[in-house]
Amino acid sequence: MLDDFLGPKRPLDWAVQFWPVLIASFICAVAATWLCKSIALRFHIIDKPDNLVKTHKKPVAYLGGVGVLAGFSVGLLCGVYLVRGHDLLPEMMRWLWGILAGAVIACFVGVLDDIFDISPAKKILGQTIAALTILLAGILPDLRDIVSPFGFQMSNGAEIALGIPIVVFFVLGATNSLNLLDGLDGLCGGVTAIITVGMLLLAVHRSTYGFSEQGDMVRVVICLAMVGGVCGFLPFNRHPAKIFMGDAGSMMLGFVLAALMMLLARRAPRWWIASIIVFGLPILDTGTALLRRFINKRPLFVSDRGHIYDQMIDRGLSLKRTVGICYLLAGLYAVAGLLNSLIPTPYNLIPLVAVFAVSFLVVWRMGFFKMEGLRGAVHKKEG
Repeated sequence: MLDDFLGPKRPLDWAVQFWPVLIASFICAVAATWLCKSIALRFHIIDKPDNLVKTHKKPVAYLGGVGVLAGFSVGLLCGVYLVRGHDLLPEMMRWLWGILAGAVIACFVGVLDDIFDISPAKKILGQTIAALTILLAGILPDLRDIVSPFGFQMSNGAEIALGIPIVVFFVLGATNSLNLLDGLDGLCGGVTAIITVGMLLLAVHRSTYGFSEQGDMVRVVICLAMVGGVCGFLPFNRHPAKIFMGDAGSMMLGFVLAALMMLLARRAPRWWIASIIVFGLPILDTGTALLRRFINKRPLFVSDRGHIYDQMIDRGLSLKRTVGICYLLAGLYAVAGLLNSLIPTPYNLIPLVAVFAVSFLVVWRMGFFKMEGLRGAVHKKEG
């Protein structure tokens, strides 16, 4: 029934074989998050309220991101077991191990920041090192397919030279935008789960066009491992949160989503463009924060209570309703991305621009670029 539903080359039901990845990552994440909470409380690795930006009522354990990483790692290992003996195994292993190594590095940098509050420069250095694992694994965007519809040609050297900074930019952008989105109980984890489900649907959709069998398997395994890991953490993080993911979690999740976008950028780039739209809510929130500070002549990297979710709460919405609205917005961006993937390149660039133009116009009309009251409260530098 599902055969050739979207594309002519491959049925959709091939991905069902990877369901154990989701189950394994979820169970491990639940157990690991519970253990991390106990360890964090034992060694006083906690986030204390400051009544300024951190408005929770009492100290909350950190290290939730380590629990998510544990679930994600077990999910990947389960995926490795399921694809054993495949003819294309060496390339798949290089991609999977490279992404896992980068996730570990990103999480480790976040743990250091959670415990020692390291400088933004050191965090960016660590995120850049994590990005190198993607490059060493051979994951680069296929830029020739992007420029060829416009009549341009690109050599292999030029593609690599341009691809390297693009990978680094996406890793830095995704890790820091998710870090900024991690401001309310259940917000970052839930939004990440929705985004990853959108990426999963993009990956399965892409597989029906038969571009890359090994790439299809890697993308599906990563998405399922990510969803399972995040969903195993969320029961501990819903309001009132018993544990926070901290920078360890937000950086790791951002890195993996950046890696997924780079995997979707290999051949036929319409799925890459669609994945950027799926990632739309973190882009909107980060862009709003930076534009608001620029317009109001405030330091760009000094945090405040002016993120979209903060402004909703300041205007009288409850925390749960604010998180629910953000989930809805993330879902709408995911649907928009999936619909955009049906449009051939380069025509899907037009909806990409339109989606974000309308998004920022709505934010402007709602007055979210103003800086007043609690929305101007200054805190420490952001990473």
